[in-house]
Amino acid sequence: MMRRIIGEDPLWSLAIVPRLSDLCLQCIVDNFEEKPIYEGLTVTQKDLVQERLCLSLPLQLTANLLPDGPYWRRCCQQKWDVCDVSQYDHSWKRMFFERHLKNIIELFIPNETDPNVVLHMVPLCKNYVKRLDISQLLLPIKEHQREEEEDGSDLAVDTQYDVPGIDHFDFGILLDKLTNLEELHLMYGVKQCGMNFEWKMFEMTERDCESLGKAVKSCRTLKLLRLHQSHIEDKKCRLLVKYLMDHPCLRELDFSYNLIGDSGARAIGKLLTNSKLEILNMCDNNVSGVGAKAIAHALSKHSSLLSLNLRLNHLRDEGGEAIVEALLKNNTLRHLHLGGNKMTCLTAFALSQVLVQNNSLKSINLSCNKLGEEGGKALEEAMSHNTSVTEFYICLTEVNEQSVSSINQVVWTNQSLQLKKQA
Repeated sequence: MMRRIIGEDPLWSLAIVPRLSDLCLQCIVDNFEEKPIYEGLTVTQKDLVQERLCLSLPLQLTANLLPDGPYWRRCCQQKWDVCDVSQYDHSWKRMFFERHLKNIIELFIPNETDPNVVLHMVPLCKNYVKRLDISQLLLPIKEHQREEEEDGSDLAVDTQYDVPGIDHFDFGILLDKLTNLEELHLMYGVKQCGMNFEWKMFEMTERDCESLGKAVKSCRTLKLLRLHQSHIEDKKCRLLVKYLMDHPCLRELDFSYNLIGDSGARAIGKLLTNSKLEILNMCDNNVSGVGAKAIAHALSKHSSLLSLNLRLNHLRDEGGEAIVEALLKNNTLRHLHLGGNKMTCLTAFALSQVLVQNNSLKSINLSCNKLGEEGGKALEEAMSHNTSVTEFYICLTEVNEQSVSSINQVVWTNQSLQLKKQA
């Protein structure tokens, strides 16, 4: 007689029995906070652990133990809806720590938030933060005097304007400790101020300027400083420049959308002769012909500058002619933007002489000026002898279509020549 045994679970099979290695990995995951085991695992096992680890583990444990990989991708995707890792050299770990530190700084309230909140992050993130992009800096919380009523009259006193100089986050406690920081983008402002709006929310104070200048000077790895839309005028510009002189690594300076005038431009001119700047952006400031002459003087001397943007200033022909004439002695500048500066045919005539002799300029933008037909003809004639310019923008300059077409034809020819040389 043959006996038949029917299992309690008809779907059970040996194939679904977990392997001992999987059970061990799950045990490592479940006990990772108490006993972190990672370095001795294989590459495949490490990936499996990173995929299973709890995202609430303390950063003090994971920051310097877990390398870039699935764990940090999961952390980023859990915290932010938009995660473009290509902006961070395809490093999820770099994205996490740069954006995490950004959030801490943007929510830092002076005199309220403990600075240790920032300082405790330094040993965890200093190896991974290369760029800080801060778009909000909060003010201290103001205390208002209570309203008092005497004899039926309102004697309320509001002390919101009595603060002698409102300070924001002090970068002096941080920048010198970020040993791999290369880019610093700052905007002094508040994203959602609502009915509490004050102009002071959107500018840096002199004490902010002093502390930031010292901090940038101490950050010897910094290559790019962008400080825009922060109400920087001449005095603050000169103060910042004082600390930027002879910086060993600074290559790009962006002071766009501020209130810098001729005094600040003169300081920038001195900086160009005492630094290794390659890119300068002074777009939308108050620089006139006098300030442009100071920058032009620096260009005419030995300068490492490759790109100069003076768009939306007040150069007029006095400044425009000075800048372009300096290029007769300068053979390093590649990109020049003088759009929207109320320049006329006089600047176009000066530039036409430069285009015949200068072989270093690659890109020129004169858009939104009043060059006129005569200025367009002068540029057309000069471009017929030029073989280096591959971008030339002269829209909204009152230049006739025939001159524009001729200039564009030369530009396209030069582009083809450049492509052939590169090939």
